[in-house]
Amino acid sequence: MKRKMKTIFRRILLGTIFVASCICQAQENSDKMLVRISEIEVYPQYLEAYLREAKEVGATSVKEESGVVCIFPMQVKRDSKLIRIVEIYASMEAYRKHINTSHFQKYKKGTLHMIKSLDLVDMNALNPEYMPQIFLKMKK
Repeated sequence: MKRKMKTIFRRILLGTIFVASCICQAQENSDKMLVRISEIEVYPQYLEAYLREAKEVGATSVKEESGVVCIFPMQVKRDSKLIRIVEIYASMEAYRKHINTSHFQKYKKGTLHMIKSLDLVDMNALNPEYMPQIFLKMKK
């Protein structure tokens, strides 16, 4: 039991350190950040497989890439085959590095046949200096 608690504590600590570093990075680079919403429609017969892949690539990207501030995949409630992914990168360079990683390339090539439509919508953050406060709330 102690070993399990130690592992859980270590994961929480590492997660907290990671979030803190992302917050600092967001503060320093808010004017250079790339903020995007990916609007995806998945063919119904591939939905379960696509959701697994999207979760995996998002988690891996945030965990392993310092320039990936956020990849947050979501499913539209009124139409489950519609997926929206909020993506925040520290810079365009961080985005370019991301799309060349092996985990992103695996996701892209493995899900291409599952996607009926894809629209990458770049956004302007109206209040980028507020972003670190949003991520601070996630610690609670």
